[in-house]
Amino acid sequence: MKKNNFYSLLLFFCCLGIESNGQKNESKFFDFEKIVNPADAGFSASHLANIDSLLNKYVQTGMMPNAVTFIARKGKVVHYKAYGYKNIEQKELLKRDDIFRIASQTKALTSVALMMLYEKGLFLLDDPIEQYIPEFKNTKVLVSLNASDTSYTSRPAKTSITIRQLLNHTSGIPYGNAIYEKYKIPGVNSLEPITIAAVVKKLAGLPIEHDPGEKFTYGLNTDVLGYLIEVLSGMPLDEYFQKYIFEPLDMQDSYFYLPKHKQSRLVTLYSKDSLNTPLYPCTSIANQTYPYSGAQMYFSGGAGVLGPIGDYAKFCMMLLNGGSYNGKQILGRKTIELMTTNQIGDLEVWDTKDKFGLGFQIFTEKGLKSVPGSLGAFKWGGMYNTDYIIDPKEDLIFLIYTNVHPYANPSINQRFRVLVYQALQSKKIKL
Repeated sequence: MKKNNFYSLLLFFCCLGIESNGQKNESKFFDFEKIVNPADAGFSASHLANIDSLLNKYVQTGMMPNAVTFIARKGKVVHYKAYGYKNIEQKELLKRDDIFRIASQTKALTSVALMMLYEKGLFLLDDPIEQYIPEFKNTKVLVSLNASDTSYTSRPAKTSITIRQLLNHTSGIPYGNAIYEKYKIPGVNSLEPITIAAVVKKLAGLPIEHDPGEKFTYGLNTDVLGYLIEVLSGMPLDEYFQKYIFEPLDMQDSYFYLPKHKQSRLVTLYSKDSLNTPLYPCTSIANQTYPYSGAQMYFSGGAGVLGPIGDYAKFCMMLLNGGSYNGKQILGRKTIELMTTNQIGDLEVWDTKDKFGLGFQIFTEKGLKSVPGSLGAFKWGGMYNTDYIIDPKEDLIFLIYTNVHPYANPSINQRFRVLVYQALQSKKIKL
C-alpha cells in the first residue's frame, strides 16, 4: 500500500512538472494578433472602454490626429486598437499596423544592441569612450558662450566620459545648442549625405556642458553609442539592428528608412501651436519627410527608427521576459536587471523624481506619488509622442503612439497610463 502510494505521488509530481514546464514554455510564445477576454488577464473590459472614450473624444475634438494602443499582460493582448486618421485631409483611417516615427524610443534599441556586445566582453561600462573613439580625448567643458557669434571658452574636463555615462545621460553631452547649430550637428534626423561616424567625430571636439557624471543631461549620448556599435561590431548600425534585433524579434516593419513599398503606411506628422488651435501637417521638411527622402545615410542611434506599435511591443515583451522572445534569447536576464537598476545615484530625471538606468527611466516611490505605476517599472518615449511602459511587477506592457510635433497637450500619455492602471483589476491570470 505504501509502495503504491509512493508511485502515485511520484506520478503526480511528474505530471505537475510536465504541466508546469509546458506552461513555462508556452508563456514564451506570444500571438500579438489574438485579443483575449480582458478578464483572463486581470483587466476589466468596462474600464478599458474608458480608453476608447478618451481617445475618440481627443480625435473628434482635434486634440490629436490619431492614436494606436497596445496593452498586454502575461503575453495576453487585451487592447490593440487604432483611432482617427493616418491623414486627416484625405480622411484616411488609421490602421493598427501603420508606421510611426518613434524618435527617442530608438534609444532603448541602441542600448540593448550595445549591451549585446557587452555580453561578448568587448567593453566594460566604465571604460572611457576615447578608448574606442579617440576623438573624445581631451574633452573640454564649456565655460562661457558669446551668443552673438557663438564663440566660447572652455576648460579641460576633470575626467574622461565613460560608456556608462553615455548610457545614463550624465556625460554632459546635450541636445542642440548654438554651438551644435554652428557646426551642423543634427538633433534627430538629417536629409544630408552625412554619416553617424562623421557627426560623432565632430561632436567629440565640441565642449560638453559639465564634467562627466555631475548631472543628468539628456542629449546626443545614444547617438555616440550608435557609432560605438559600428566600431565594435564592424557593421553599419542599420545592418546590426536588422540582423540582431529586428529579424530575431520578427520586427518586420522597423527601419531607419522605409523601403518604397511600405512608404504608404507612414502616418502624416502633424503640429499644433497651442491647446486650442487646430492640427496642421508639420512644416519641418526634415521631420516630415526624412523616412523616405534625402540621402538616407544618417543612422541616428538616438532618434532614427520607424515602425508600427506591434513591432515595438515585441521588443518590450522581450525585455519583460528576461531577454527572451518566442524562444530566442536576445539579451541575458542579469544584463536587463543591470540596465533597469538606478545608474545615476542621487540625481533625478528632470522633475519626475525618477531614476535612470542604462537606457531607461525607472519608476521610484517619489515619482509614483502623482501617477499610478509600479516600483521598478521602466520606460522612455519619443518626441513625436510615442510612449511605452514595461512593468515587471504586473507582468505588463503598454504602448500608445501618435505623431504630432510640437504638441500642445503632453498629458495625453499620462492620462493613458492612468486609464491602463485603473482597468487592472486582478493579479490572477487565467492560463
